[in-house]
Amino acid sequence: MSIYHEVLKKYWGYDEFRPLQEDIIHSVAKGCDTLGLMPTGGGKSLTFQVPTLAMDGLCIVVSPLVALMKDQVFNLKEKGIKAELIYSGLTRDEIEVILNKCLYGNNKFLYISPERISTAIFQEKLLSMKVCLIAIDESHCISQWGYDFRPSYLKIIHLRELLTEVPVLALTATATPEVVDDIQDRLGFAKKNVFRKSFERSNLSYLVRHIEDKNRYLLKILRKQKGSSVVYARSRKKCKEIAEFLKLNQIKAEFYHAGLDNALKDMRQERWREGKVQVMVATNAFGMGIDKSDVRTVVHLDLPDTLEAYFQEAGRAGRDGKRAYAVMLYSNPDKVQLLKRIKTSYPEIDTIKRVYQAVGNFLQIAEGAGKDAVFDFNLALFCQKFKFNVLHAYNSLKILQRAGYLEITDDLEHSTKLHFAINRDDLYRYQLENKQQDDFIKLLLRTYTGLFTDYVPVNLDSLAYRKKIEVKILIDNLKDLSQHGIIKYIPKKKTPFIIYTQERLPLQYLKFTKEVYQNRKEKFEEKINSVLSYAESTATCRSKSLLEYFGQLNAPVCGECDVCKEKDDDIENKMFQLIQLEIKQTLAKDESSVYELVEASQYPEKKLLEVIRIMMDNDELETSQDDKIRLA
Repeated sequence: MSIYHEVLKKYWGYDEFRPLQEDIIHSVAKGCDTLGLMPTGGGKSLTFQVPTLAMDGLCIVVSPLVALMKDQVFNLKEKGIKAELIYSGLTRDEIEVILNKCLYGNNKFLYISPERISTAIFQEKLLSMKVCLIAIDESHCISQWGYDFRPSYLKIIHLRELLTEVPVLALTATATPEVVDDIQDRLGFAKKNVFRKSFERSNLSYLVRHIEDKNRYLLKILRKQKGSSVVYARSRKKCKEIAEFLKLNQIKAEFYHAGLDNALKDMRQERWREGKVQVMVATNAFGMGIDKSDVRTVVHLDLPDTLEAYFQEAGRAGRDGKRAYAVMLYSNPDKVQLLKRIKTSYPEIDTIKRVYQAVGNFLQIAEGAGKDAVFDFNLALFCQKFKFNVLHAYNSLKILQRAGYLEITDDLEHSTKLHFAINRDDLYRYQLENKQQDDFIKLLLRTYTGLFTDYVPVNLDSLAYRKKIEVKILIDNLKDLSQHGIIKYIPKKKTPFIIYTQERLPLQYLKFTKEVYQNRKEKFEEKINSVLSYAESTATCRSKSLLEYFGQLNAPVCGECDVCKEKDDDIENKMFQLIQLEIKQTLAKDESSVYELVEASQYPEKKLLEVIRIMMDNDELETSQDDKIRLA
């Protein structure tokens, strides 16, 4: 048994790797820069987790998905593996504690969001760390031509410059041939080295239905297909409305979007995972890292912006290898709505500049100031104050991000965190002198470990329940301890952040190159047209169309999608008509027995008998007294 199989068995309980995993692991272990293309649910994380546990040193994992990183760090810690996470929104103190644990605490994994790579504190500590591997998840984000390009990913090259001997493993589930080459170039691969698994999913039937009454058709699908399902809708409002509609029709459904409280999201996700809820109606915020193999149906009520996004979302169905369905519902207004997305996603340059100016004023940043600063940012309040359309403002911020002027993070929820700022002896003396806080401090120490070495998330609701007091009183106690320098206290909050990657510039210095704006806009238009072409086509097998979009040439037809089934039906109908014509021509001359018709026919016996039966049922044929067949 190899060391990699030993690690796999010890921590994950598996005897064998999935296809491609072991090849990627061996490539990384040899010190080769490697790009792994594996479909959603293919087990990408094991390709860097297993070799790291077999090597001496720390793996730095870069990912844009904070929720997914949190999930992976939690799962690793549950297995007894030391892992930490740094992302926007942590205080400098929190970051320093985490980095010191990576330096001195035998940590195996440090997950980091890309915008944190260029900070001085990270780069300073990094040089003293023993790093054995750099893993880049969602690596298509580094490509200008990727469907989810993030300028912060370009900072990953600084890791390569600082850690010249450390191999890079780039991973993605969706990449066109153009993006595959671009990823390797931008990450400075010494030579091209790609491992790819075919994106073909033979158990997944892709269907497009041109339908006006989508709700009624959705109901028909879900009543017929009883297993777990995901229904994707574009807006939060629509998710809620569809979930209510399904519940009214006796289907167990709930809705999910980024605006929900984290605890509620976790609860709904868990109920769906356990099968207590049949259908999750969600925006595209649902799905990253969802590990549920028995999803039977994924339905898209609205057209996605790209085939990359569609392929990834549809691919969440049927990971158990059993028959599953990806259904796209398409109606006449959808085309108009999707084409409108081009203008919405790429506002006029003047609008983008006005948004930039307004953000600086909103955050009270002087021109020439703000570089590397992190600010809480309430988009709704910002738009209300400066009279911006929310979508125009959000997409303007995304373009400013692509141009490298600022970063905007996703909407994140940060739990209450505590860290004792004094040692145990000083704390004991404080408790003796401040009896009113003694019980509360003892409760914290009994409930949570690591408070002297780490920022520890605490659940105030749980503490209040145990103490039989209101949460507000607990918060007052925490503020009091914080003011006396006993603890460092970070209150719970939910907000996105804006990070200024450059100092605030006067408007005349803002530049939007063709690569940042015009070329991207044209590429976005191409991608939208690809979605429309997919939805409207009735000539090409759906699976073949998707595979060839991702560069798998001469892909086979699936025989299971609506296009293939329609062609099969056409062939059947033509054969029926030809057999029917032959029978009529034969019987026009004389009556014949069934045996004589079979003997004289050029068509298969089974088909001929089937056509005779149907013609008899339709009173086109009749039997004579001597049991011969004649025209009616």
